Amino acid sequence: RRGEDMLRSRGDALQLVGLNTRTGAATAIGVPRDSWVAIPGHGRQKINSALYFAGPRGMAGAMRNLTGISADYVLVTRFPFFEQMVDDIGGITVRNPRRFADPNLKMEGFKKGRIHLRGYDAMAFSRIRKDLPGGDFDRSANQQRTLRGIHARVRAMADKPGFIERGVMTVLKHMSTNASPAELYEIAQAGAHVDPRKITTCVIRGRTGYVGAASVVFPDVAQARRLGRD
Repeated sequence: RRGEDMLRSRGDALQLVGLNTRTGAATAIGVPRDSWVAIPGHGRQKINSALYFAGPRGMAGAMRNLTGISADYVLVTRFPFFEQMVDDIGGITVRNPRRFADPNLKMEGFKKGRIHLRGYDAMAFSRIRKDLPGGDFDRSANQQRTLRGIHARVRAMADKPGFIERGVMTVLKHMSTNASPAELYEIAQAGAHVDPRKITTCVIRGRTGYVGAASVVFPDVAQARRLGRD
């Protein structure tokens, strides 16, 4: 939120992404932000609070406790920065499986089918959940559609001189990470070479419930660990 340190705020869109540079495959595991998990040093809390309590390392630790995967990198951004990054690559195209809207973020909504999104609309498409039948689970899937759209745009433009380099500078400007520019360039190149036919996306399922007065998701830990092993 405005005025908060994005490295000590509550996470909103949580995606664990893996790249296989040998096969050109990639996977994104979506984690609903209200998942009730163990956060290193802070007991059980909603996973989105891991960033608030313990920063990027705490978020990585909470993801590890849930999926069994230790992240090599944590990349954090905020809504306006995300919008600027999408605009910097010329917008993205996604395939939307259903029409939905939100009176606060997108009154007119998003139509079903193939749609082009500039920065603000990409943010709204990734954030809206109340008009989706699966709520936070469907929102997480929409975030993955956004990631696919970003990947397709990067892949289409990767051979254009200077595009990857400008993208790295954009990430350095709009994301927080201690990865070096050289590491970010290598990650960008690896991402650009992912085969779209070898991208897998999945969302950790669970059941909704309450802890005290707080609405939470009790994640299917067995499924999360299975996805992590796969």
